[in-house]
Formats: sequence, C-alpha cells, structure tokens
Amino acid sequence: MKIEIPELKHQDVGGAELPYLYYPGGEKKMLFAHATGFLPWLWHPIIEAFLPEYSIWAPYICNYRSCDPHEGGLKWNVIAEDLGAFCRAQNIENHVQVGHSMGATVSTITAALFGVRPRGMILIEPIFLPEEFYSLTPSVKDHPLASKSIKRVNHWKSEEDAMTYLNSRSFFTSWDKEILDLYKRFGMEKMPQGDMRLTCTPESEAAMFMGGWCCNPWPLLQTIGCPALVIEGGQSPNRDFVDVRRAVSLLPEGQYGSVAGAGHLIPMEKPGETTAIIRDFIAKLP
Repeated sequence: MKIEIPELKHQDVGGAELPYLYYPGGEKKMLFAHATGFLPWLWHPIIEAFLPEYSIWAPYICNYRSCDPHEGGLKWNVIAEDLGAFCRAQNIENHVQVGHSMGATVSTITAALFGVRPRGMILIEPIFLPEEFYSLTPSVKDHPLASKSIKRVNHWKSEEDAMTYLNSRSFFTSWDKEILDLYKRFGMEKMPQGDMRLTCTPESEAAMFMGGWCCNPWPLLQTIGCPALVIEGGQSPNRDFVDVRRAVSLLPEGQYGSVAGAGHLIPMEKPGETTAIIRDFIAKLP
C-alpha cells in the first residue's frame, strides 16, 4: 500500500525552526538524515517499508538557519546540536538512526556530543575526512565541493525547461526512477513569475559544505555506544579519501558494509537494497 507523503512540519530547536517530515506509526522509532543539498522527501520509498511498525522522522537540513558560505557556512556541530534538541522535543530515543553523507556525520556528532542515544545507527557514505583537513579553514573558492555547488544552475524559465535540464544531466542517470521523480517534485519550486528555482539554493548547499570542516569526527567514534553499520558504495569516489574501514575499527560496535555497483548516492541509486540493509541490521539489534 502506498503511503501519502506528509506535510512539512516545523520544530523550534532554539533560535531556529527545523523543518521535518513525520510519519506516524507504532512505538518503535526511526530518524533519517539526508545528504548535503538534498531533501528528506527522497527517503520516502525507504520509509514506506517500515510503516506502520515505526514512527519516523526526516528533518530537512538546508537553510533553516541563516548562514553565509563565505563566513564559514552552517557548522555541522551546530546542526548536530539542533538535531539533539529536535530529538528531545519530539521524544525520539532508543531509535534507529539512518544518515547519508552529511546526515551520517551529523548523526555521529549528535550521538557523541549532544545526548542522543539511538539503539543502532546506519551511516551511509559518511563524510569522515582525513584528520589533517579539520585544521584547515578554506575559502569557498578553495573548497573542492562548495566551489562547485555555489555555481550550480538555479534558474529555468519554466517547469518544462527544468525537467529537460535534469533529464540531460549524467549525474542523475544512475538514480532510481521513483527517487528521481521525487527530486523533480520537491527539489525545485515554482516562483511567482512561473520560473523555477532549486529548493535548496546553491548558496545554502555551499554553506552546508563549508560547515563540514569545523568538527573532527574521528575522536568521537570511540564514544558511540550502540551498534553502528558503516556503508560505502563499491564505486564511490569518496573511497579515495574517506577511510571507512578505519572508522569501523574505531567504533566500539562497528560493522562494515559495501554496496556493489553504487556510488556515493546509495539511497538514490539503490533504495531497495538500502531498505534491505536497514531491515537486516535492525533484525540483528539486541
């Protein structure tokens, strides 16, 4: 049975309103945290598989706090603290926490520093940079990801032009069709004049990337007190600089997993396999 996508809600996390999707269900709880520049709606096909057994939250981490990419962006430890406040306000505890990319790293910081205690964590392609990177303070133009994201195309004359653009981009060719349709539906918004813009602007995405340099997650891994499965894509370009196996070795209850044929965007490329991985992990939790 298909589940309707809920309306976006907002939670005060102390000086800011964090948007989120909420799927009501049973007493068991899950939280999904998305990647930089992406959207909670893209989790929908995966979330559906755990309803109605679970109650599920998916926050929208984009421009909920004002941030300037040229002034350091929105720091990930601030996002992590807000996520902790969100969990307390929503009474989310003893839950399964799933994070992808930025969402995986922020989930780690939240569990280590801000009092969130999941019963298990699934960290998909976390951004655990080499430790020497966290002593740097790059400008936007020198940041390998922020410098590209801030230049993204962000204006189309019509919805038709926007869809033509998306369909022409090789970036999306490996995506699952349902996920891509959700991105087309929620990743762009129509302006009053009828033209189209990205929901998460290039400036906001760049600010998210810039904020990732502020908090070194490596010393925090040994403090994570629950089983944690760390997943990487078998063809992910991040394999060249993110040492996932080292991260697993530092986690007290770390487990390693790989998805063959997937790049960095595992949930977008292989949502069915992602769902199966989560289900199998949950079945083995104490």
